Amino acid sequence: MSRDNPTVKSKDEQSVQAMAARSWRLWLVFALLVLIAGGILTKMLSLSTEDQAFLRSQGDARTLRTMLLPAHRGLITDRNGEPLAVSAPVATIWADPKLVDLQNPRMRQLAQLIDMSREDLLRELNADRDRRFLYLKRQVTPELAESVAALDISGIHVDQEYKRYYPAAEVTTHLVGFTSVDGEGQEGLELAFNEGLRGEPGRKLVMKDRTGRTIKHIRSLAPAEPGQDLALSIDLRLQYLAYRELKDAVNTHQADSGSVVVLDVRTGEVLAMVNQPSYNPNDRSNLLTSALRNRAMTDIFEPGSTMKPLTVATALMTGRYTPETELDTSPGYIRVRNATIRDHRNYGVLDLTGIITKSSNVGVTRLALDMAPDAIRNLMHNIGLGEVSGTGFPGERSGTLPFLSERQTVERATLSYGYGLSVTPLQLAHSYLPLASGGVQRPISLLRVGSDQKPETKRVMPEQVANQVLAMMETVITPKGTGRQAAVTGYRVAGKTGTAHKASGGGYASDRYTSVFAGIAPASHPRIVIAVMVDNPKGQEYYGGEVAAPVFSRVAADALRLLNVPPDSWPGSDKQQVVMK
Repeated sequence: MSRDNPTVKSKDEQSVQAMAARSWRLWLVFALLVLIAGGILTKMLSLSTEDQAFLRSQGDARTLRTMLLPAHRGLITDRNGEPLAVSAPVATIWADPKLVDLQNPRMRQLAQLIDMSREDLLRELNADRDRRFLYLKRQVTPELAESVAALDISGIHVDQEYKRYYPAAEVTTHLVGFTSVDGEGQEGLELAFNEGLRGEPGRKLVMKDRTGRTIKHIRSLAPAEPGQDLALSIDLRLQYLAYRELKDAVNTHQADSGSVVVLDVRTGEVLAMVNQPSYNPNDRSNLLTSALRNRAMTDIFEPGSTMKPLTVATALMTGRYTPETELDTSPGYIRVRNATIRDHRNYGVLDLTGIITKSSNVGVTRLALDMAPDAIRNLMHNIGLGEVSGTGFPGERSGTLPFLSERQTVERATLSYGYGLSVTPLQLAHSYLPLASGGVQRPISLLRVGSDQKPETKRVMPEQVANQVLAMMETVITPKGTGRQAAVTGYRVAGKTGTAHKASGGGYASDRYTSVFAGIAPASHPRIVIAVMVDNPKGQEYYGGEVAAPVFSRVAADALRLLNVPPDSWPGSDKQQVVMK
């Protein structure tokens, strides 16, 4: 075969070309491997030198967590430091369903500890498998929380929190209110002063493992700041006594509801405020919404004859009347346009004192129609009727105090004996404060007034007028008056009964009443004002002098004893009027 055979030459050339191609590929692969190795080495050098901070931050982001430390909610006390609302340490058990090992044999023990069956627990965790947070049980005892933590089940956690307790329970609940399970105020003063009471939670930095368990406490970031304490004006001893007497009266007379308010004449502080029906804030499982209201500040009613002392005070302020001025109330009724206003019976000629003693509708009507159309309303407005008291209590109502023109003679007449306006029990008590303090009105306070604080005062009537009306109101408690059962042994008492028909269907119901008594004690040097309202008594008795006056008597007797007020009258002794200095 010739060496110059073209066929053979072609094969040799092809072989050489193939070898050259394989060599080039090997070099290319080698070069790529060198580049990759170089890149890895460069990155390793970079990570070990320049990127340490980045790596540390990434690691911290996966293991370090900021935990909130619950703040201790402020204490609520009465004026003497007795606790009304306290926060006790409890715990919350929660789960991260994604991390919980459902096959853990200790799941049965966990279910028993939190009062669940194992099947229900597993079903709940399975249903929320995609969630990262699920409450299992809240506000458990620290002992139970320790038992759960000791099971050491991945994804099951225990956190500390606080639970609110109310030592006086239903006795103070309408005033104090309550908090939610998260510790936020929901009713009463817990809601009104929520910002100050709840405090600020603290923060700390902790390290957690991949299952969410805290494995190391790093440092404290900010301490928890406890909430501010709140000292109320009420005296818990008096609050208990008033609650007991009101509850007994409401039950005895089968009434729908009732309220009692006790005010300190010197400061305007609320010494007691109770309502019926009530509820236990520590166990709200069977709570009725009708029991939630603080009726002393949210329920309005027509005060009836308890407004007559203000009408008489207005007449005295005109200068045209004296306590001895006589009016003829015969024949026991009076026609005002198309309306007939009646007395209980024909009292004949009465002086202004007798009008209050006998509670004469005809007498105060004659006074009202003889004065300027806005005279009575102006005094009522200056005293505070038709306005909220300014305490900041949630849901407090202002009541109504209408403007009346000269032509509204019927409305002017009915206003004089407490119809056509509406008040709360607190407003009623507040309206008697000037009569007890020589014509000076003071603002209401639900918080304790310090000994160095001087409440603002406003003169709403001359001192002489206030003292004259106070002396007239003492006659209501005598055997000739309508409030005989309001008497307090050893003390002079001034007050006024009220029995108002309840509004119904555009008119007034003939068999539904509001029984009221408002009074001042002791009359010589007044210390307390008490207003009692019993709504719709259904027994044989319904007059204010029969239903509300006895409650006043018992509450006043207890209050004067607790406040160490010396007696100013003994049975059989001469009752002399003492002019206030």
